[in-house]
Amino acid sequence: MSQFPIFPSEEYESRLEAVRESMRAANLDGCLITVPESIYYLTGINHWGYFATHILIVTPENEMVLTARAMEQVTMDLQLTNARFVGYGDLEDPAVVTVAILKKEGLDRGRLGIEKNSLYLPLAISEGILKALPQVEWVDASQLMLYQREALSSNEIAYMQKAAAITDNMMMTAIETAAAGVSEQDVAGEVHRAMIKAGGEFPAFGPFIRSTPTLGLEHGTWTDRKLESGDALFIELSGCAARYHAPMGRLIFVKETPDGTEEISQVCIEAFENVTSTIQPGMSATEVYQSWQDRIDAAGLGHYQRHHCGYMVGSAFPPAWSGGGVPRGLRRNSDMQLRTGMVFHLLSWLMHTGRDGDYFISDSVLVTQDGCEKLTSLSQQVHVV
Repeated sequence: MSQFPIFPSEEYESRLEAVRESMRAANLDGCLITVPESIYYLTGINHWGYFATHILIVTPENEMVLTARAMEQVTMDLQLTNARFVGYGDLEDPAVVTVAILKKEGLDRGRLGIEKNSLYLPLAISEGILKALPQVEWVDASQLMLYQREALSSNEIAYMQKAAAITDNMMMTAIETAAAGVSEQDVAGEVHRAMIKAGGEFPAFGPFIRSTPTLGLEHGTWTDRKLESGDALFIELSGCAARYHAPMGRLIFVKETPDGTEEISQVCIEAFENVTSTIQPGMSATEVYQSWQDRIDAAGLGHYQRHHCGYMVGSAFPPAWSGGGVPRGLRRNSDMQLRTGMVFHLLSWLMHTGRDGDYFISDSVLVTQDGCEKLTSLSQQVHVV
C-alpha cells in the first residue's frame, strides 16, 4: 500500500474546506460520511477494514470525528492525521456510539447530511441513528460528496497515470500468456504477478478473464478451463495506485479470428474515436453517448444499443473500481456534465449484434481543458495469440 499521508496536508485541507463550503450552501449543520471513497478523500484512510461501518462526522468548523471498529486503532494511529478517532467495540452498537458523538458535538438537532446511497451503512445502524435523533432534519448528501470527488487534482491524476501504466503492464502480460492449452487461471495468475511486481495495490474489481463458453457473464471471471484454438478471450482489468484505477479491456483471439472480426473491430475502434473526439468540458453525458451510437447506426447496426459507453472512475474500494452502486455512466438521458479532471473508462462493445464478428475495447481517458487524453496505451487493433 501507499505511504502515509498519501496526499499533502494542504490538499486535505482544501478538500475539507470545499466540502464545508458545500455544506454551508446547503445550510447543513453537519454531515455523516460513510462511503469509503468519500472517507478516503477527506482523511486518506486506506485499508481493507471498510467492510465494517465507518462513519466520518464533518461539521462546519470543528475537528472531524471518525468512528469505526476499536480494533482498527493501530491503522488510525498511522494513517489518520486530520480527525479524532472514536472506536466502537465489536459488541457495541455503532449507532449508539455515533449518536453519543453527535450529541457531544451539539448535533442532536438542526439539519444533518447523510449519504443515503451508501452501501456501507446497514439499515439497522442508520435506523438506530435516525430514531435516536428525532429533532434532526436529515438531508441526502450523496451528490454533495460525489461532486467534490468527480474532478481530480493534479496529484490524483498522477496516481491515475501510474495506475494506467500498471494496467498496460497487466494487459500485455495477459496477452503474452494466453495461448491454446493455457488455462484462464494461468492467465489470471500471471496478471496478478505482473500487477504486484509493477507496484500495484489490490484492485477494487476484477480482473475479469473469461473465454468463449462464459463470454456472456458480464461480471464473471476465470475458471480452470484451458483455451482452445478458435476461442475468444475477454480481458478487463485495472491497475491500482493509491486506490486510483485506470481500467482497460480487450477481446483477444486464440489462433484465428472468426469471420467478420476485421470489419466489426474497425467499427468498434471508430466508435471509440468518435467518443474521444467529442469529449469536452461542458458536454453532457447524453451527447457523448450519442457520438458512440452515431457510428454504430452508420454501420447499419441501429438496433444495437448499450446501457452506456463508459463510466466515471477514480479512487475506489471493493466491490467495484467505479465505487459502490450503479456506475455514473455516459448514457442516454443523463444530466451529468463533463468537467476538466474527470476520468472515464470508455467502452466500445459490439457483441452478439446479429452480424458476423464480435469485438470489444476499453480504455481510460482524462477530460482535459480542450478535449481528452487517453491514459492506457495498448493498441486497440485485433490481437491474435
